[in-house]
Amino acid sequence: MSIPDFQSIMLPLLKFIGDGKEYSLRETIEALAGEFELTEGEIKQLLPSGQQTVFDNRVGWARTYMKKASLLKTTRRGYFQITKRGQDILKQNPSAINTVYLRQFPEFIEFQKPKPHKAKKSEAQEVSEIQTPEEEIEDAYQAIRQGLATELLQTIKDLSPSFFERLVIDLLVKMGYGGTRKDAGEAIGKSGDDGIDGIIKEDRLGLDIIYIQAKRWDGTVGRPEIQKFAGALQGQRARKGIFITTSTFTKAAQEYAARIDSKIILIDGNRLAQLMIDYNIGVAPIASYELKRMDSDYFTEE
Repeated sequence: MSIPDFQSIMLPLLKFIGDGKEYSLRETIEALAGEFELTEGEIKQLLPSGQQTVFDNRVGWARTYMKKASLLKTTRRGYFQITKRGQDILKQNPSAINTVYLRQFPEFIEFQKPKPHKAKKSEAQEVSEIQTPEEEIEDAYQAIRQGLATELLQTIKDLSPSFFERLVIDLLVKMGYGGTRKDAGEAIGKSGDDGIDGIIKEDRLGLDIIYIQAKRWDGTVGRPEIQKFAGALQGQRARKGIFITTSTFTKAAQEYAARIDSKIILIDGNRLAQLMIDYNIGVAPIASYELKRMDSDYFTEE
């Protein structure tokens, strides 16, 4: 089955700790993963930030919400157990526990009290919520990022080929290739060989050379273009190449690049824009938010 949302985890979590014993979050996560019959891939699936697994995050928030409703409590650092209220709830044999269900408890109402600048959500909206706060932030961030990537790509396509070459230089140097920008600038566009737009150092010492093909295209790049580039690499006795385009690659082009001896990295328009965002090429930050969690170690008494 797929990874359950955090509200679907609440009741199984409460049942798991229903015997009144102390449990750690890790052993709870492992037990629930088995109950939901998650695959190894689902257990390891990460949030877009790559900082935490999706299932760990959802179990953590299911625990937090029920803790706010006083259905469970923290006993010591990293451990928790069910409360009398939680046990009473289990005796009622509810079919599900979700945010609407938890609103019968004043402590949870206080926890969810909307901020002055936010409109209060309807109960229907509460029931439909399946994302943890981190997931909502991640989704909003990814939507903004993808919108920026689309804007970047369209802007690049409207500019001249020479500007595109300079952009490629700036990006590769920022990524650590080419030594200095001056070195890279002298290398790009100087080769003159068929199928090769330029060369760049793999590292600052120039231990290896990477050949570059940069195409500011609207059409799809097919296998013939990659074959031509691969042939040019062989003519130079080169082993590595980067093919950068503002468009996309056909499946045949990707499969060909994956199975030949030469190492050719394909960077399509979307990946190019994403790399520009990652390395701050053509973008400027407007806001920064830092997520924090409580440091339990700080509150540990010797």
